[in-house]
Amino acid sequence: MSHPHPELNPPPPLAAGALRIVALGGLGEVGRNMAVLEYDGRLLVIDCGVLFPEDHQPGVDLILPDFEYIKDRLQDIDAIVLTHGHEDHIGAVPYLLRLRGDIPLVGSQLTLAFVEAKLKEHRINPLTLVVKEGQTERLGAFSCEFVAVNHSIPDALAVAVTTGAGTVLHTGDFKMDQLPLDGRITDLRAFARLGEAGVDLFMVDSTNAEVPGFVAQERGIGPVLDNVFAESSKRIIVASFSSHVHRVQQVLDAAHAHGRRVALVGRSMVRNMAIAADLGYLKVPDGVLIDIKKIDDLPDDEIVLMCTGSQGEPMAALSRMANNDHRVSVGFGDTVILASSLIPGNENAVFRIINGLTRLGARVVHSGNAKVHVSGHASAGELLYCYNILKPRNVMPVHGEVRHLVANAALAVQTGVPADRVVLAEDGVVVDLVDGRASVVGAVPCGYVYVDGSSVGEITEVELKDRRILGDEGFVSIFAVVSSADGKVLAGPQIHARGFAEQDAVFDDILPELTRALEDAAAQGATDVHQLQQVMRRVVGRWVSNRLRRRPMIIPVVVEA
Repeated sequence: MSHPHPELNPPPPLAAGALRIVALGGLGEVGRNMAVLEYDGRLLVIDCGVLFPEDHQPGVDLILPDFEYIKDRLQDIDAIVLTHGHEDHIGAVPYLLRLRGDIPLVGSQLTLAFVEAKLKEHRINPLTLVVKEGQTERLGAFSCEFVAVNHSIPDALAVAVTTGAGTVLHTGDFKMDQLPLDGRITDLRAFARLGEAGVDLFMVDSTNAEVPGFVAQERGIGPVLDNVFAESSKRIIVASFSSHVHRVQQVLDAAHAHGRRVALVGRSMVRNMAIAADLGYLKVPDGVLIDIKKIDDLPDDEIVLMCTGSQGEPMAALSRMANNDHRVSVGFGDTVILASSLIPGNENAVFRIINGLTRLGARVVHSGNAKVHVSGHASAGELLYCYNILKPRNVMPVHGEVRHLVANAALAVQTGVPADRVVLAEDGVVVDLVDGRASVVGAVPCGYVYVDGSSVGEITEVELKDRRILGDEGFVSIFAVVSSADGKVLAGPQIHARGFAEQDAVFDDILPELTRALEDAAAQGATDVHQLQQVMRRVVGRWVSNRLRRRPMIIPVVVEA
């Protein structure tokens, strides 16, 4: 288990009347968002999301927050408050509820609907409480007021948590689109009211803190999609996040305007849009949606496919199309629209897909060459407005890489927040709010927890290192039979390599040296099989490094006879 701040000691016991905040994910990374608030012996969890793996984490499906900090205190959790329905905020909920299934989930109607569908697949029946903006609920030791915020998914909420230690306003993910498709804007009047009453700690989204100005309006994408649809003579494939209801809405509207039918592709896309339509968040024009099985019955210029895979996920629909491994084959003249931004770390995977689709003859429209995406996160101008409206006593930037957190902290200082009241923390760092002042008091272990198939938390950095070596350097196995009486080599050594350009015969040169090394070691008293295996590992490893400039995984096997 890794420790992000070895220079920090474990935190002291929480002082009476103080509030403790520990982020178990989301600080220093984009994803895995989870914060734990503690007051008077009770805990409140805000969000519980996943992080998606990068290329250097082969075989990993998901990365979870580290629950070790709260594992022995599960009965102290009063509720899990979910700010919105994106995977990086709700994806780890099933894994936490496996530890204690009756923790109440609190969130908006759409957020809880997405979570409940996910939990159904895990066979978990949760306790839920649906809340709306303007509503205040007492959740154990915490009084929570919910505030409407605008984001790239409907029904997002900020939460103001009040205890005897003061009020913490947590924005979740938000932006300030003044003309959103659903008319639901970030409630700055509620922000101002909370500011007048006094916000002791402002935990604010940092993802776009480095970007100057204001985020463009979501509705500005509509005309761009309309133009792309008008110019397309064959099939149109649009890739987006499976929860981006507003983006899907604009695709449906554009398809309807141009006489096209839309088929949803990808299990999560089909599930989430069915939920959004049932709850009234997605308005589906009559006759536009069709089952994917019917696309073969329609001419190409009447088809739109709305699919997942905009981040280059290898098993998602778009990646499989780019690899010619999907029932939908992309061909010359088709148009593919990547209607999302690049999440940091996914660039190479996305560019691979763009190249693959282009090679197949498709025209690829993406945020680099057309205005087909706007961010869901407040830029610097919007954050400055929030600081000036709220006048918070303390600020703790959340949700972003270190550079985002630092940029957000600088904005807070520019608006007059004293630098010593801006807390820069990463995952596992413990922040206490005592007598109106927030400060770092220690850190707790907070490593990555990897999900690999049905395995949760069993894969460690050691296994990942082995996988990277196998992928980058190859694999060598060595087999020999030695006499238990005198240590003479009776059979072998045999060497087999995988992942090498060279044939196994290249190792013939080392076999005599390997035999001598084994017999010399035996003559010097090395009779233990493990010792002889280490001799083989060293000899072959040194030879491969010098001769082939490789550092493969080496598996030696010695059998006594």
